[in-house]
Amino acid sequence: MPTTTLTTEPGTPSETAAPERRRGRHDDGYAARIEHVSKSFGRPGAQQQVLDDITLDVAPGEFVTLLGASGCGKSTLLNLIAGLDSPSDGAIEVPGGRPALMFQEHALFPWLTAGKNIELALKMRGLPKSERRGEAERLLELVRLTGAYRKRVHELSGGMRQRVALARALAQDSQLLLMDEPFAALDAITRDVLHEELTRIWSETSVSVLFVTHNVREAVRLAERVVLLSSRPGRIAREWEVDIPQPRRIEDADVASLSVEITEQLRGEIRRHGQH
Repeated sequence: MPTTTLTTEPGTPSETAAPERRRGRHDDGYAARIEHVSKSFGRPGAQQQVLDDITLDVAPGEFVTLLGASGCGKSTLLNLIAGLDSPSDGAIEVPGGRPALMFQEHALFPWLTAGKNIELALKMRGLPKSERRGEAERLLELVRLTGAYRKRVHELSGGMRQRVALARALAQDSQLLLMDEPFAALDAITRDVLHEELTRIWSETSVSVLFVTHNVREAVRLAERVVLLSSRPGRIAREWEVDIPQPRRIEDADVASLSVEITEQLRGEIRRHGQH
């Protein structure tokens, strides 16, 4: 039977673990473990398989980008890890508890201020009311929005809204941050700035990040490891270690060179599966 497990203590790796399982690079633990996960939708006899036999570890403190063409199951996998849906087969373990999830749309409550949106997440986390204001302001400062506590959503630019959404995700104090194309709707300059901010925040915290994108340059600029999914159904086609020092820029020669290699592989997967 498929299982999705949210535990509070890291488990002990099985002695009979599949040989293709990738151990965490940062230590012997893992922030998320996905083992032989498949997912199908539809009624029996008319099912569409979206994911097929996905096995992947995310190490504590690791930044992984999940790359693939539209419709390859990237967002579906993120939803499974977040516990919003269950796999058809396989198992998912998140030792640090429920992950934080950041979407492409900011999903802020427009009737609340920036600070109150963050405080709502702090309240759900169980933080006492007396501590919420100070913590919300600290998180706004972390995402470079000092003084925005009383700003309404309509007063914020698109980039500022995504910063508040990031602060709200961080307010959950999760060990794993799942990001589903959070910068896709932003203009290139704003996206570039937020890449810098996300890299800085990740380097200042111990959070692990699994970042979904279909933008190859974005994947290479941000990640320590890029995982490419094939399409229909999604399978892990290949992984790359990104041994380029941070901070990186999207126009850096090393970023461009690796992006070309990954793009060729992605194009091959698209041709192989008949996508256009």
